[in-house]
Amino acid sequence: MVSNNDSNSILQRLFSYARPYRIYLIGSLISAMISVVFSLLIPVFLGKAVDYILGAGNVDFSGLLNTIIYLALFIAFSTVFQWLMSYCTNKITFLTIKDLRSRVFNKLSSVPLEKIDRVPHGDIINTMVNDIDTISDGLLQGFTQLFSGIMTIIGTIGFMLSISLGIGMAVVLLTPLSLFVASFIARRTYRKFTEQTAIKGEMGGLIEELLGNQKLIKAFSYEDRSIERFKEINGRLHECGVLAQFYSSLTNPCTRFVNGIVYAAVGILGAFSAISGGITVGQLSSFLSYANQYTKPFNEISGVITELQSALASAKRVFALIDLEPETSDENLLSHIEVDGKVQLKDVAFSYQKDRKLIEGLNLDVKPGSKIAIVGPTGSGKTTVINLLMRFYDVDKGKIEVSGVDIKKMQRKTLRSMYGMVLQETWLFEGTVRENIAYGKENATEEEIIKAAKAAYAHNFIKRLPNGYDTVLTQDGANLSQGQRQLLSIARVMLIKPPMLILDEATSNIDTRTEIHIQKAFAKLMKGRTSFIVAHRLSTIKESDLILVMDQGRIVEQGSHEELLSKEGFYHNLYYSQFHTS
Repeated sequence: MVSNNDSNSILQRLFSYARPYRIYLIGSLISAMISVVFSLLIPVFLGKAVDYILGAGNVDFSGLLNTIIYLALFIAFSTVFQWLMSYCTNKITFLTIKDLRSRVFNKLSSVPLEKIDRVPHGDIINTMVNDIDTISDGLLQGFTQLFSGIMTIIGTIGFMLSISLGIGMAVVLLTPLSLFVASFIARRTYRKFTEQTAIKGEMGGLIEELLGNQKLIKAFSYEDRSIERFKEINGRLHECGVLAQFYSSLTNPCTRFVNGIVYAAVGILGAFSAISGGITVGQLSSFLSYANQYTKPFNEISGVITELQSALASAKRVFALIDLEPETSDENLLSHIEVDGKVQLKDVAFSYQKDRKLIEGLNLDVKPGSKIAIVGPTGSGKTTVINLLMRFYDVDKGKIEVSGVDIKKMQRKTLRSMYGMVLQETWLFEGTVRENIAYGKENATEEEIIKAAKAAYAHNFIKRLPNGYDTVLTQDGANLSQGQRQLLSIARVMLIKPPMLILDEATSNIDTRTEIHIQKAFAKLMKGRTSFIVAHRLSTIKESDLILVMDQGRIVEQGSHEELLSKEGFYHNLYYSQFHTS
């Protein structure tokens, strides 16, 4: 359970996001106060109306008429300001939530990739959508309800004390009982709602994982085990949810019980006072109305507190995401350098987990325009080298230089614009084929896009699509084959013609015939450009100027294809393990 200091800190931080829209907050609070004042005046005039009707043939019609007019005005004003309070609350809530969600999304753009990789993506989605909605429903809107409820309680006590000090004091003495009930429920619901929110995030991560890998699940007959994993998490969510709902469901019956005690106390004491002439029958009627109004906010506040507890738990998760350490600022670093294609790695050391060493003492000197192939068994560090070159991850030791400049001295955007990158895992977004190809060059002309598509051997299949280049792709390009998706990814790079290239198994999902054409296209594109090629199929990198053979994070061999084969070492064994037949 979070301490009061933590809760106060979360509240203060949340309302800091609402500060730019405080005019709406002020308007909401003022409207709530005015609405409460008019609603509290209504019982007073109802009591007067009762006193004007003393009995048959003894009715003060003039006084009764004036009272009815006042009542109509009070009800009208109370309704108008109630609407105004809701309007202001909704405005500040939705504007604040919009800013909060934008802040979370922008933070994801500035957080180092390693931070994102360590958090289940479904959990992040759950935080951005469900948790922020919970804050909207509970914390911000509940705050105004809480304020109006407290105002009603204070105002009701004031009016009751002004009518009869004795009866009013009796109600005040019963107040701690209501506060105890509200506190009892709040303490027990917060812990369960916090736990429930965390489990929802865990479930979101699992569902995102399972939905994204349905083919793999079915291929390995993993359905039963995935169902078991879901059942286990769903079971914990059920148990936690039952307890959370149980504690929150205590709100209504407990507050109704307290309401009954207060109403009965007011009725009994008021009746004796009316009989003895201490108050009039009309004032007793006002007291009974106030008794209902006084206890009603406790019921509402208890419900609001339950929502607040859930919202606080969600806010804590949202701020935990916002508080992730961002990438170090690079605004004052170099925004432009002359790229000649020279790349150097000097005594580079890196590991994803500090207790498990991966790359140590890696040195490499790449000449401009060289074609560098990186090969090695799975887990040898091939893709890690690419991550370091692109500065998706920073080296733990040593440095990487491009054109003689340490990459830590240049802006990340500047560094990454030097490379054209094609990965084995393609990524397409929901948009037209044209927009997907032009992703890296926003102002590309139609002629440039078509030329790039032809260079990537994608033009022919694009023309066969229902609307050609205007065909809208579904999320991740699901309405295309995997090979077609990869051809579009290649066309992106063909369009921007970067100074250097990174190809990580770029043709792994393409048929052999098309691959031959693509290799020729890449050969033209790589001419005069420094290129890094990660390959598992060693037949594709025979023409490389330099082949780096990696094993356990180290370069164990380097040289041309013929040189490495003649050594009959690691590369020789790796190569012939693919092509040797007994």
